[in-house]
Amino acid sequence: MSLKLNILASYVGQFYVMLISIAMVPLYLQYMGTEAYGLVGFFAMLQAWFQLLDLGLTPTMARETARFNGGATDAHSLRRLLRALEVIFIGVAVLAAAGIILSANFVAADWLKVQNLPLEKVKQAIQLMAIIIALRLVCGLYRATVTGFEKLVWLSTFNILIATLKFVVIIPFFIFVSVDFVDFFHYQLAVAIAEFAILLIQAYRFLPDVKKEDASSWAWGPLIKVLKFSFSVAFTSSVWVLVTQTDKLMLSKLLDLSQYAYFTLAVLVASGVTVITGPIASALMPRLARLSAERDEVALVTLYRQATQLVGVVAIPASLILAVFSEKVLWAWTGDSILAAKVAPILTLYALGNGILALGA
Repeated sequence: MSLKLNILASYVGQFYVMLISIAMVPLYLQYMGTEAYGLVGFFAMLQAWFQLLDLGLTPTMARETARFNGGATDAHSLRRLLRALEVIFIGVAVLAAAGIILSANFVAADWLKVQNLPLEKVKQAIQLMAIIIALRLVCGLYRATVTGFEKLVWLSTFNILIATLKFVVIIPFFIFVSVDFVDFFHYQLAVAIAEFAILLIQAYRFLPDVKKEDASSWAWGPLIKVLKFSFSVAFTSSVWVLVTQTDKLMLSKLLDLSQYAYFTLAVLVASGVTVITGPIASALMPRLARLSAERDEVALVTLYRQATQLVGVVAIPASLILAVFSEKVLWAWTGDSILAAKVAPILTLYALGNGILALGA
């Protein structure tokens, strides 16, 4: 598969996801209300913190799949690695979800500053968040497998479909079914289940065939071989989450949910800077891993330098535009001049910060 086509497909998919998730927010505020939307921001923050539980294993799966494409490993080892990672991911996801479900009452009553929403419903919403996030954590493993095979055209098409279900189809749901925020999370749970099932099926469809008895075997051996790489990625991922999410966690405790919703708006728009550079990494990492497996160092270094320049060309202008014209961007987006004035200073700082993060990534 052409690298340029993969980058284009990733851009189309991620740009659509970013655009539609941002464009729908004014409608979310209209139907859900500001305080309930604050719960959506809290949900997004929890998903980011769950990345710590990945332990670097998702990039490891993508890397090993790409190395298989480069001839550095065999089909038997790849399938056994996936089986070992499935056991770990499912176990971690279940334990983490159970922890959040058990602490839902504390989060609703003591952590979040809820003003008008019924606490029992907030508790139910947090419990639903836990299940959704657990499903999406395991989805990451199968998404990494698809990415490693460089099936990014299919993956981008699928991401567009899921984003449409999550961010667009929810509006008719609000209009014809319910605007209750608990029902919103029930709907998102249904989408997460569908996403999980389809990714599971596709990941196994792309895997190479092996003997039936080998395909079902399970062992720690394949995992032990890649732990050094996994832990190095886990460390950098942990630093990334701590740098980008600690403020969001602390502010979820300090701010009223309505104020947290405004903060979430600024962060969401500023995240566009990192999102538009993400497709480059998605297409680049499997190709770099394959070139490394093929020991083609000249091509690897050349590709890395070209990608770094491309990220700079994309990220720096986007960051500066959002920072300099933050209030105008927010006003054009929401049509609310008062909201734009409140949120603009936050957007300015986060846009500049995300521009630096995009280059660092």
